[in-house]
Amino acid sequence: MKPIHFIVGTMLGSSEYVADHLATLLPDSSEITQHLTPDLNDFDLTQPQTWIICTSTHGAGDFPDNIQSFVEQLNDQPILNNIDYAVCALGDLNYDTFCKAGKTIDKKMADLGANSLTTITLIDVSLGDIPEDKAQEWFDHWKEQLK
Repeated sequence: MKPIHFIVGTMLGSSEYVADHLATLLPDSSEITQHLTPDLNDFDLTQPQTWIICTSTHGAGDFPDNIQSFVEQLNDQPILNNIDYAVCALGDLNYDTFCKAGKTIDKKMADLGANSLTTITLIDVSLGDIPEDKAQEWFDHWKEQLK
């Protein structure tokens, strides 16, 4: 199985909890790294790998502070054709910018040549459901694609 990187964008911790939970659903033999302050320079983009991006949306559709510099690095147009990815976006449906950060990074990854493993999942945290449960339902549908 390719190395799996959980790239987390969080302000209050919900996205981090989701990433932590999804990591527990992978085989013990998996090579897993969680990035709470991701930096594109920490990745060897020439090597096949999987990125599972778990991010919330902050403010007026912005990325959380801890992932903003990573997103800015993606604006430099790196070639990501060795990257398989999936995006789990958290937001509040009461705002018109619901999950905008997740939608933005999902599109950016595709534009940079990364291979999407599944459709983005949008989790409405205002419903009172446990985000980890919703994320697991999504993950269970496609995790067999991880190779």
